[in-house]
Amino acid sequence: MVQILIAEDDAALGALVRSSLVDHGYEATLCKNGKEALAALGSKDYDMILADVMMPEMNGFDLLRAVRAEDRNIPFLFMTALDDKPSKQLGFELGTDDYVVKPFDIDLLLLRVGALLRRANIERSRELTVGNLRMNSEEHTAYLDGEELPLTVREFDLLFKLLSFPKRTFTRSQLMNEFWDYDSSASSRTVDVYMAKLREKTARCDGFELVTVHGLGYKAVLK
Repeated sequence: MVQILIAEDDAALGALVRSSLVDHGYEATLCKNGKEALAALGSKDYDMILADVMMPEMNGFDLLRAVRAEDRNIPFLFMTALDDKPSKQLGFELGTDDYVVKPFDIDLLLLRVGALLRRANIERSRELTVGNLRMNSEEHTAYLDGEELPLTVREFDLLFKLLSFPKRTFTRSQLMNEFWDYDSSASSRTVDVYMAKLREKTARCDGFELVTVHGLGYKAVLK
């Protein structure tokens, strides 16, 4: 059964989210702050995390920092009243997969939870097919209409990441931190150059579009 961890200091909202997840077939654990949630992560494996931002003991941003230091791939969704651009930008730069603003419709939250879990399963499966493009991350191969598509290792990794999480925006700094590590010569311009090359090489792909998100970064949008 899918295990979901909830970090929410509003007891009533936390109970509602937990009961809704359980009603939809998930196993859900509720914690009242980020510190408690981090302790729970150390004692059990979870498939997804839902977290408020403004919490006592440890806020959601600090929780996300701690989580991403250990696991880059576990789906993470913020549920927060912070609707300003700087807060959203910080959340995405730290590695959140989605951002839901309070008050939200519980049915919409459940749809987003399901979508994120599906995307995570795609990434774990090591194989991905979008339209006429097929990619295998274990073999590091990509085929377009059955013919191998010549991609460098970094181009492949960038494209596979974007297609594994369609509609999710990745900031330039996120992509640099993951795929360039400590390369001092890399800059945000480097990411732009690679994305331009990917757009050129995938021009005949019919299942997606690589979109620039102004002021943030890039995302893949399925057609």
